[in-house]
Amino acid sequence: MSSQIERVVTELRGRILSGQLPAGHRVVELQFAQELAVSRTPLRLALGELEKEGLLERLPTRGFKVRAFTLDQIADAVDVRGTLEGMAARLAVERGVPFETLEQMRSCLVVGQSLVDEADRLSCGVNALQWSELNLRFHSLIVSAGANDALAATLQFVSRIPMAGANALTLQGQVPSVETSFIRRAQQDHVDLVQALEQKAGSRAEAIMREHAFRSRENKKLLIARLARTTA
Repeated sequence: MSSQIERVVTELRGRILSGQLPAGHRVVELQFAQELAVSRTPLRLALGELEKEGLLERLPTRGFKVRAFTLDQIADAVDVRGTLEGMAARLAVERGVPFETLEQMRSCLVVGQSLVDEADRLSCGVNALQWSELNLRFHSLIVSAGANDALAATLQFVSRIPMAGANALTLQGQVPSVETSFIRRAQQDHVDLVQALEQKAGSRAEAIMREHAFRSRENKKLLIARLARTTA
């Protein structure tokens, strides 16, 4: 994703989650292209990304509108995702995690730790966009290792609910001081999960994922509340 598209996604996401763009609001391309000083092509790509996150809904005719959702709906969806991912982790142990999958997970741990270490070195927030992409990859590997098509399909459905997907752990840098502490803990959860998989501890792996989702749910509620206060 280019920096220009990323900037537009971040700005519009913030407006939606803070309530500046309410549910049902129609996104007029010309208006936002002018406001955000971008051409229509990057704007359309940014709108497509927000549709994937579940924050926008494509209109039958043309364009997008802001989807209606509540914090409770987000929390419920994240709870369900945690249950399903926990099941996937347990199934992965029972069925045997492929060596290649474990290697890819370990690679994610290395990259994740490097992002945290870089934030410490530069005394800044973790690169939230890179973390979100990494987090999505890590969680996708867990689901893949579970080798259950019905579970994977259900997770895809749940992840279309706003802010419920694994790529929506943070608000991508909009509340950096808060987000960084959450990312540190999430990184440790990932380390613990890989260790449980290596030790073939299925029940522990399942419990880690459920607790991981619980923290994600509470973090999202806190981040959105903080964002709403800062933009009020």
